[in-house]
Amino acid sequence: MALFRKKTAGRPGEWFYCLEHRKVEEGPQCPGRDRMGPYASPEEAAEAMETAHERNAEWENDPRWSDPSSRGAADDG
Repeated sequence: MALFRKKTAGRPGEWFYCLEHRKVEEGPQCPGRDRMGPYASPEEAAEAMETAHERNAEWENDPRWSDPSSRGAADDG
């Protein structure tokens, strides 16, 4: 057990979305592994999960990540 806890750093006006509590928090109240952000506004933080899903879908459909010519070359051998 640690004698000293490292405090989370943050600036006033930064907003985070806590994955554990599933809520918007001002300043980093929860550990970094449990939050997304920082965001400029509480509205942005509230949309964190939707934004993440949209970005994941963009990456999954990005032709640079699913180039058929690179997959076909590996399957031929």
